[in-house]
This record gives sequence, C-alpha cells and structure tokens, in this order.
Amino acid sequence: MNSVEAKGPSAKRLFLYLGLVIWFLFSVFPFYWLIVMATRTTSSIFSYPPNVTFGSNFVSNVERLLQALPFFQSVWNSLIVSVSSTLLSLFFSALAGFAFAKYDFPGKKPLFWIMLATMMVPGQLGLVPAFVIMKTLHWVNTFYALIVPGAASAFGIFWIRQYAETAVHDDLLHAARIDGCSDFRLFFHIGLPIMRPTLAALGIFLFMGSWNDYLWPLVILNSPKAFTLQVMLSTLNGIYFKHYGMIMAGTLLGTIPLLVLFAIFSRKIMDSVTVGALKG
Repeated sequence: MNSVEAKGPSAKRLFLYLGLVIWFLFSVFPFYWLIVMATRTTSSIFSYPPNVTFGSNFVSNVERLLQALPFFQSVWNSLIVSVSSTLLSLFFSALAGFAFAKYDFPGKKPLFWIMLATMMVPGQLGLVPAFVIMKTLHWVNTFYALIVPGAASAFGIFWIRQYAETAVHDDLLHAARIDGCSDFRLFFHIGLPIMRPTLAALGIFLFMGSWNDYLWPLVILNSPKAFTLQVMLSTLNGIYFKHYGMIMAGTLLGTIPLLVLFAIFSRKIMDSVTVGALKG
C-alpha cells in the first residue's frame, strides 16, 4: 500500500515536467524559427521540406540590411523613445498608484473606475484625435508625440495600486508621518523602495510595448531619420520582391535589447509575481 502511494506523487510530477517541457518547446520554437530564417536566403526559407537547421547567410543578410536602411539610427530612435516613455510612465504610474492605494480624497473611487474604463477603449479609436492634438502642438514628426502621450498609463496605475495596497503597510506610513515625513518623502523614501520589484516588472512591459509599437509611430512620423525600428523594418516590404532573410535578420537584431532587458530584470518580475504568497 505504501509503495503504491509512493508512486502516485512521482507519476504526477513526471506528467508535470512533461507538460512543462512541451510548453517550453512551443514557446521557444517561434524564436528558434526566427533565427533559422535570419540565417537563410528567401528561396531556402520557402523550400519544401522546410529547413529547420541554421544556414550560413546571416552575415550577408545583415550586410544587406545595413546597406538598405539606417538600421542603427532607427535602433537609437527606438531606444530614446522607449526609455524616455518608460521612465516617465513609471514615475507617474507609481505616483498615481501610490495615491490611489494609500490616500483618501474626494472622488477617489469614481476617478479610479473612470481610469479603468479607459482601458476598455481600443487605442485605434483615439488615433485621429491624438493626431489632431499633436498637429496643434506642432509635434508631428517629433519624438515628443511618441513620448508624452505614453507618460500616463492606466494599466500601470492599476498595477502599482494593486501592489501598493498590500505591500506598503499603513503602520509604516503612520510612523513616518509621526516623525515628520512629508507626503513626497513618504513616496520617495518609503513607497518607491518597497515598490521596486513591481516597478521593474512594469518597466519591462512598458518598454516592450513602446519598443514594439508600430501603428502610432507610422501615423505620426514622416521622416526616415526619425523612424523607429518597427517602422524602418516595414520599409523593407517591397511591392514586387521581399528579401525575407534580410527582414528576419533585422527582426532578430531588434529583439536583442528586449532579451537583455528581460535577463537583467527577470528576478524582479518573479519577486513581483510572488508578492503576498508568503505571510508573516
């Protein structure tokens, strides 16, 4: 009887590990296939049966990419926009989320629900009004039009508010107020250090969203010198011919900053996800 019971947990664990391995393979295969296509020519990409091994054309694809467009300029533009909008959004999201979580003020609940309601509206519906506003401000074809609108994030405010409600204890804030701490000192010296894990996780999501944004930069930018990476790569889609090896090489190079960012802050993501899992 004991031997049968002992086999139960091991069998469940085996199925769990098998499911995780299958999930891992499904998750990694698109990235692996991207690398394979980046190392091959267009004809070999569409050959049958498909080639699933690495080719030898990656260097030539990169050389053609650098000759076809100012790739590093577009990467630099994307870095400026993504880093600036992420930092601004993190600051204002943390400030507003902390206020919603730890302060009582008139209209708090209606304002919070109105803010959540904005998340239900598709972003495409605001393209025309946003473009009119940018044109009025003379921000068309400038980075201001890409950075400033992203400084306020309803999702970021909601994310920070949910975290701060449980992670930042009221007793700690009351003790700091007794010691003469102002509201801004409460935020900067108590709130921000406690919220660092969730800020890191939110920063990755915001950076990825800004880095991969295509529609709004396509609408607001009209000069190749100001193109972000996604818009610049879209110019490789010719009418009569598309060099998919070159496009995939550019896409692969464009994902490297995201992989580096995730490798640096992945531990912070786990800390943010597991907050509240342990009591005491």
